[in-house]
Amino acid sequence: MAIYNMDMQNITKITLAWELYEAGVLKKDIAARLEVNRDTVRLWTTGIQAYGMLPFLDRYLKAKKGPRIHRQVDPVLKRWIWEIRDTHHDCCGQKIAYYLSRDHGVSVSVPKIYEILKEKLVIKSKWKKNQPRGPVPQATQPREVVQMDTIDFGELFAFTGIDIYTREADVLMAPALTADFGYRFLKQSMERRFNGHVQLLQTDGGPEFKETFKQYVFRYCHRHRVARPYKKNEQAYIESFNRTVRKECLGWIKYRTSQLEYCTKLVELFLDDYHYDRPHMGKQMKPLLARS
Repeated sequence: MAIYNMDMQNITKITLAWELYEAGVLKKDIAARLEVNRDTVRLWTTGIQAYGMLPFLDRYLKAKKGPRIHRQVDPVLKRWIWEIRDTHHDCCGQKIAYYLSRDHGVSVSVPKIYEILKEKLVIKSKWKKNQPRGPVPQATQPREVVQMDTIDFGELFAFTGIDIYTREADVLMAPALTADFGYRFLKQSMERRFNGHVQLLQTDGGPEFKETFKQYVFRYCHRHRVARPYKKNEQAYIESFNRTVRKECLGWIKYRTSQLEYCTKLVELFLDDYHYDRPHMGKQMKPLLARS
């Protein structure tokens, strides 16, 4: 009954809108009088001009009848999504979309992916969005805060880290985005760049910073903070460094696994220049470090 009454009210408005339009009243004024959107008035008048009043009203009522039928999702696509979720340690919808595009050439929206996951799984947010995380960490001395992240280069990935006070940084090229390589980068960067230990280490919530990485992270820091999702400003220093890696070293192209050794050499040359030769505006156009 409520739906019927609503349809009748709209039919009355459509009729009034047409009468006012024929009387020369502007569409914006018609919309204001009938308390509808101006585009709605435009659609009504255009439709009546095209079909006539009665045929347009008939089409309008038929369009309102019955529930909309949802398009069916291919069962094979559902199976791919569930398998990717299992294989990649309960990864998020964004990463499932990436793997679908890379491995199967399929483009699926993230909301649709979560809709499919909910058919089989109970999806709970791991971000705990309402949980206080404290202020974004700032540094007043070296080795107080290090931010880490990754860059996607196709079949290769760059694990990156930066001391937000000194701007010293490290990079590891890897053939997979896994927690094992996350730990390998943690060990490498701490031993050769960040003096073995820092006060706070901040990463995002990606799978590369879970599992094995989490098992060993407190060997190298007092505290591990996970930045809030979609808050790029919390990882501002490492995001800026990532752009520098792309702009001054590896570019925006995709690399193959067979190019791992080549990319590693490029990165090592870049890091040497970045620390010892490249001028930094935050250092009054001087290099970060002096060569011994």
